[in-house]
Amino acid sequence: MSIDLSQFHQVFYEESYEGLDAMEQGLLEMDIEAPDDEVINTIFRAAHSIKGGSGTFGFNQVAEFTHVVETLLDEVRSGHRAMNQSIMDLLLISVDCMRSLLEELQAGDDPDLSQAKDLKSQFESILNSDSEPAESASDGGDNSGGDAVEDNNDTGGKGYHVHFVPEVTLLQTGNEPTRMFRQLAEICDNQMEVVCSFDRMPSLTGMNPEHCYLSWDIKITKAIDRHEIDEIFEWVIDDAEVIITELSGDADSAVNSIEAKSIDSSTPQVETVVEPVEQKEIASIVEQKETAKDPVKVKTKSSPPESSSIRVSIDKVDSLINMVGELVITQSMLGQLGQNFDISRVQRLQEGLAQLEHNTRELQESVMKIRMMPISFVFSRFPRLVRDVSRTLNKKIDLVLSGENTELDKTVMEKIGDPMVHLIRNSIDHGIEMPDVRASAGKSETGTVELNAFHQSGNIVIEIKDDGAGLNKERIHQKAIENGLIDESTILSDEKIFDLIFQPGFSTADAVSDLSGRGVGMDVVKRNIASLNGSIEVSSETGMGSRFVIRLPLTLAILDGQLVRVGEEIFIFPLVSIVESIQMDDTAINKVGGHSDVLQLRDEYVPVVKLNELFSVNIEETAVDEKIIVVVETEGEKMGVVVDELLGQQQVVIKSLEENFKKVEGISGATILGDGTVALIVDVSGLPKMSGTSVKQIESAHKAA
Repeated sequence: MSIDLSQFHQVFYEESYEGLDAMEQGLLEMDIEAPDDEVINTIFRAAHSIKGGSGTFGFNQVAEFTHVVETLLDEVRSGHRAMNQSIMDLLLISVDCMRSLLEELQAGDDPDLSQAKDLKSQFESILNSDSEPAESASDGGDNSGGDAVEDNNDTGGKGYHVHFVPEVTLLQTGNEPTRMFRQLAEICDNQMEVVCSFDRMPSLTGMNPEHCYLSWDIKITKAIDRHEIDEIFEWVIDDAEVIITELSGDADSAVNSIEAKSIDSSTPQVETVVEPVEQKEIASIVEQKETAKDPVKVKTKSSPPESSSIRVSIDKVDSLINMVGELVITQSMLGQLGQNFDISRVQRLQEGLAQLEHNTRELQESVMKIRMMPISFVFSRFPRLVRDVSRTLNKKIDLVLSGENTELDKTVMEKIGDPMVHLIRNSIDHGIEMPDVRASAGKSETGTVELNAFHQSGNIVIEIKDDGAGLNKERIHQKAIENGLIDESTILSDEKIFDLIFQPGFSTADAVSDLSGRGVGMDVVKRNIASLNGSIEVSSETGMGSRFVIRLPLTLAILDGQLVRVGEEIFIFPLVSIVESIQMDDTAINKVGGHSDVLQLRDEYVPVVKLNELFSVNIEETAVDEKIIVVVETEGEKMGVVVDELLGQQQVVIKSLEENFKKVEGISGATILGDGTVALIVDVSGLPKMSGTSVKQIESAHKAA
């Protein structure tokens, strides 16, 4: 029986990414002048775990690179080397490198090792240089903070003895004794002897091929740093008995006494002297165990893409199980009512159906909560972003985070990350002034960017604020005129002026840089947010800063919709897109340019389209005043959509057309109604393109007329 290690790959990748996040967060929070021991230990443990896991699964490219990172971190935590800005920067870059290597491996590609090799050379150069002891290490104490055997940095004159008895389930945790023996052989230049004990080996019928029944006594005859041995076994300290003792006096007699203590004389024993790794590969020590285990080789190219997953708290799972239990009880009750049903049981049937509806709604809410995750998963990337961009621009910026525990759907969270990156970079680049400019304006040289999230009216609201110079209304207005977006005579409110920054190609930057000035980004931000059925608002005050407010639905799986009838077909508009619905009045409809219908809605003109014409739906000709116009808004523009009848409002579960059929222009998805019919969900943002009309075209035609 073989163990398919690929089944553990997804967990390894997730834990590794979490470890990299912990490393990055710890490095960003660290005070270089007085680094906290626990923070350094956290960073070290994360690197150590990634290295161990990489070696276990055969990802040697990651393991070898992480080893030098771990070695440098170990020197820092042990007090042999002081942390400085150069080391800090190099470690942050190494986090990015490890993340890139893991992402390429996860995608099934051979990783690009060019950056890793260059960084490894830099690490080795530092490690080979004279170390700089940290003052905090003068007491000689142990900074490991872990559960490993007590650290002892004395090299010892005769070497060490290691008594290693793993739990039988060690292999199932992903740990591999052969790998640890190989590392031991490397640090002691193969100057070690191993005695393997079979005293825990069961009979053949009672053997589990996934268990480890062996134990080992290892004599290391080279004088090495005790800490190097500790860190090899630190990975399994909770899953094994590890006793490390310093050899003294006659080494052979010491080993003999150890053998007498740990191995029963009646048990067959195998003594193996470890030869150079190139010749024996140390695997002969556990040859019989390896034959039974038959580990699977990892093939990077042929491995399929890993699926996404969510970590769910046990409370949410318990709630889901309880809801399913309630549903089963209700179903059983309805089943009994169905037997020998008569008119006298109608009331009980109605009560049972009401209970079923209640249970179904609660079950739905419980399932949706499983997909909900704290937005801290998105927020956690921004401290590094602010640090890197502010250093590039030579600005001083503090990032203030709040509302990190606010939850939203995982799918929404994955798609909102990039728009938020654009907005924060915009605040840093365009908003926050240079330190000398801020000082001359009576401000602190250090600017502030605030990031906040909270729930409001069934939506999640994300605020991005800065205390910079604010948006220059005159500059934006003038640039819009130069780009032909508006006429010189056009008078716009502040809100409309600020909204111009989301127009494609719009930029007020005088020069193109790596960060801004190309006119791409802000229009993408608005488009991406609109694709999530969300909205974005901007407010600003000169000299005081700017504020961007993003409103998003908590989930993309369920939609609050307005049902409408067109002929015999049912369509659904997202409620968030509807401004108002009005009875159609023929006198309020005018032709512009000879072909476009325009509705005069109070003091503005709104283009009108007929839904039956857009989707080729046959309808009965009825009087104009019997029609309904649904006024919707998308990307700041309004449009009137003519339908036959307004039906009810309800929550609908969105089904993807692309996955089940194909992409249909103007339709964002579908849902199944209570009577079993399929209703299409209208993509409001795609209506102007389909109809070939927009507010700008209408205004131009109206002025020409």
